[in-house]
Amino acid sequence: MQYTTLANKGVQTLSPYQAGKPIEELERELGISNIVKLASNENPFGFPESAKHAISTQLADLTRYPDANGFYFKEVVAKKFGVAMDQITLGNGSNDLLELIARTFASEDDEIIFSQYAFIVYPLVAQAINAKSVVVPANDFGHDLEGFLAAITEKTKLIYLANPNNPTGTFLSHQQITDFLAKVPEHVIVVLDEAYTEFTDPDKRVDSFKLLQIHPNLVICRTLSKAYGLAGLRIGYAVSQPEIADLFNRVRQPFNCNSLALAAAVAVLQDDEFIQKVAENNRLEMARYEQFFQQNGLDYIQSKGNFITVDLNQPAAPIYQKLLEQGVIVRPIGVYGMPNHLRISIGLPEENDRFFAALVKVLK
Repeated sequence: MQYTTLANKGVQTLSPYQAGKPIEELERELGISNIVKLASNENPFGFPESAKHAISTQLADLTRYPDANGFYFKEVVAKKFGVAMDQITLGNGSNDLLELIARTFASEDDEIIFSQYAFIVYPLVAQAINAKSVVVPANDFGHDLEGFLAAITEKTKLIYLANPNNPTGTFLSHQQITDFLAKVPEHVIVVLDEAYTEFTDPDKRVDSFKLLQIHPNLVICRTLSKAYGLAGLRIGYAVSQPEIADLFNRVRQPFNCNSLALAAAVAVLQDDEFIQKVAENNRLEMARYEQFFQQNGLDYIQSKGNFITVDLNQPAAPIYQKLLEQGVIVRPIGVYGMPNHLRISIGLPEENDRFFAALVKVLK
């Protein structure tokens, strides 16, 4: 019996998401230690102390199910961003939400629009539910919003916009998104994926929650895996109109966020000092990366995230492998159609120094 034939057509040919190589795996493979991981856009400062304290208060109650509605988490999000609690949907990271949104609104008769060089989860989700992927060619590695508008048909159900975009780091301004939303038909749901918004300059960020008041077809997704340092706990949230949030909660798994994640999220969302420290390190070290690439004659894509993508002008896979041998893990992005590029997460100064030295050695 070929059980693959029993799966739905999209799943039969689906390739699973390839995560960044874990430190432990490289240790096993090469027998080396003192490894620097700059591959998965994780927080280089580690787990926040505020989150550790919050988790310690929950340990005695782990035999109980978590609060399925995440009341205290939603309360903090609502207060921090000026939204209503019934607009918030819990997610097991924002990936969970990106899939949840697609399963709620799209089917095999529908189309989902996203950009070339956009987050790989978008096409994976579309294929898994047998929806048609409509890929709009990128404009200088970023989103071509006029191309998005031209691609809309009566079958379009969803548009995914990543801002900043992963893996390129490109950014759309508040005015660009405002003008775009004004032209999108109301029957098309626009998903604004803001996983990296905390790394953009505060005065340049998109006021997405204000836009939500004007455009009821907008859904905003955020995660606590990046700036907030909770990648291992998997928690995120979506904000939408209450009617849409109600639909999501009909599909959402009832306990998709665990007790420890909820407690940690409540704490770090109020830990402004930690977030400021993370953002400032990212700003300073991003400038060092740009200077390093300029000094070494390498083209890079200006990034508003906590990572930067560089063009090596040669196949990146062999360079990636040689960097692994130097104990430095970065991310090759050939799967995005960028075989000459590497994406590097911005680390602490000493971690970035390791990368600089290793890349110079490898490229000699």
